[in-house]
Amino acid sequence: MSTANQGSPETATQVQEMFGEIAKRYDFLNAVLSLGIDKTWRKDAVNAVSEKNPKTLLDVATGTADLAIELKKSNAHYKVIGVDFAEPMLAIGRKKAAKQNLDVRLEQGDGLNLAFPDASFDALTIAYGLRNFSNYQAGLNEFYRVLKPGGRLVILEFPPPPKGLFGQFFRFYFLNILPFLGGFISGKQKAYEYLPTSVLNFPSPDVLATMMKEAGFDKIRYKLQTFGVSAIHVGDKI
Repeated sequence: MSTANQGSPETATQVQEMFGEIAKRYDFLNAVLSLGIDKTWRKDAVNAVSEKNPKTLLDVATGTADLAIELKKSNAHYKVIGVDFAEPMLAIGRKKAAKQNLDVRLEQGDGLNLAFPDASFDALTIAYGLRNFSNYQAGLNEFYRVLKPGGRLVILEFPPPPKGLFGQFFRFYFLNILPFLGGFISGKQKAYEYLPTSVLNFPSPDVLATMMKEAGFDKIRYKLQTFGVSAIHVGDKI
């Protein structure tokens, strides 16, 4: 559940500071608020990446590097780079990687303007950070640019709550209970009020799949995870 740069400088600064403020309690809160299910969601992403047997991987909006670390642990031969615009998050990620003796390169960077040449990576992942982009299509276009032909994009994201009874329950939890719990534990309630707002404004899974196609991706597929709480989208560069 990571961060990525916004298009508006003012908004970018606000969001960057907000995630930086909760960095120290970020991993603990993720585990508590997702009941540990986020580990299963990331495993799905790692499996989707491994299907392509990549050599070079970029994890955008890497946050505290949970997905980047899992990718490296899945295959020691992977060259994994993670980028995020919140340096306090990256600092924690570096400590986690070092503690596990994992060679994961973590850099501060803008997800809408990646500092890499065209066709640099075999795979690109982003876990719960795309919703923080001011322009989702521009982000997808940038991902397409830095991927090599045949490269794979894997997106984990929270779609808007599904319809039905469970969706109603989850919407209530998301809008009322989660901000209170997150704010109480972290002392930064604003960050956990931002989370549900960003999710409710995010495109539905089928719309996101269409946007991926418009960016040039092919063989697009998606799967809802845990009754639609999370979703994984996979696409390949032509």
